[in-house]
Amino acid sequence: MRIVQTVFGVFHHFELARQLHQRGHLERIYSTWPWARLKREGLPRELVSTYPWVHTPEMLLQRYGVKNPWLLDQISYANALSFDAYTSRRLARKPAPDALIAISGSSLKTGAELQSRGARLICDRGSSHQRYQEQIVSDEYRRWGVDRPVTDIRDILREEKIYAIADAITVPSTFAARSFIESGVDPAKLHVIPYGVRLEQFIKSGEPPRDRFEVLFAGSVGLRKGIPYLLEAFAQLSRGAKRLRIAGSLHPDLESVLPRLPQQHVEFLGPVDQATLATLMSTSHVLALPSIEDGFGLVIGQALACGCPVIVSEHTGGPDMITEGVEGFIIPIRDASTLRDRMQQICDESHLQSRMRAAGLARMQHLGGWDDYGGRWESLLHTLTGR
Repeated sequence: MRIVQTVFGVFHHFELARQLHQRGHLERIYSTWPWARLKREGLPRELVSTYPWVHTPEMLLQRYGVKNPWLLDQISYANALSFDAYTSRRLARKPAPDALIAISGSSLKTGAELQSRGARLICDRGSSHQRYQEQIVSDEYRRWGVDRPVTDIRDILREEKIYAIADAITVPSTFAARSFIESGVDPAKLHVIPYGVRLEQFIKSGEPPRDRFEVLFAGSVGLRKGIPYLLEAFAQLSRGAKRLRIAGSLHPDLESVLPRLPQQHVEFLGPVDQATLATLMSTSHVLALPSIEDGFGLVIGQALACGCPVIVSEHTGGPDMITEGVEGFIIPIRDASTLRDRMQQICDESHLQSRMRAAGLARMQHLGGWDDYGGRWESLLHTLTGR
């Protein structure tokens, strides 16, 4: 098979690209990031094409603290359109591949053109349906009195056009698939392929302290990830020596809410590298991910691979990754009380901690890292292309 990918930046697509390359299927991957950043992903230069001219300035503006939503929306939408035009021109001069795997929001024009030449278009969405995501996060903003847009309406309309023409839509969790079905998408079009974990990077390297209860959160620190409920639950935890470490960048939607929330014994670490994250996971009693909307949550598998039990919301990939009460707990969204109770249970029952740590390690070894992900993709591609 001959497979082409298009992606904004990196996301999980370079994990997929490595898997396809190892299996002899990758013809090329197109990205909006420069080669100076992409070369660390380990693919041969001749398999990677870059169009960094719009996305790079957008990333620099964000890095230097520009928070104007209107301006960033304009640049982001321009990036989507110009990247699509670029890939369209490049691929028009080449024989059509057997399939194009396009991260959601990319390749509306390119995908339709390749379909007319016999290729299959697969829209790869890492979160819930775009309109579903808009609705549930907008509701969260109203709950906390946050006045800012969630998504540019042009992005929603563009994504829905891609969903409509795609031969298949891939998502990483049953929660994400359910959001598409509830939004009217034909279930036969949907395929759930959970993400993997770099088992060579995320390994158990330490133990949590015995004299303090350590809770960890990792991800974007914002309302979509349920941070207010985590802070409220942690504050109610009955343990004198306790600490909540929050690793990740602060999202602008939390800035006006955070001063209203309890923060005693809470440390905001900011972004951390993968090695530091693995150490944090190994030395924490539990990872909490009470997301309101989260297509998967890569940190779930990463934590389990480090021997760290997890408490995750039902709106994540958690139900696909763990068995309730075995490797961790699954809780409803917006439920600080249940989150507190589950943290308290892990805090109070040392034998439960030990059992969950062992179960998480065994679970991730069984899943086998990203190879299982690559194998599922290869099987789907054979089915869709007939090759």
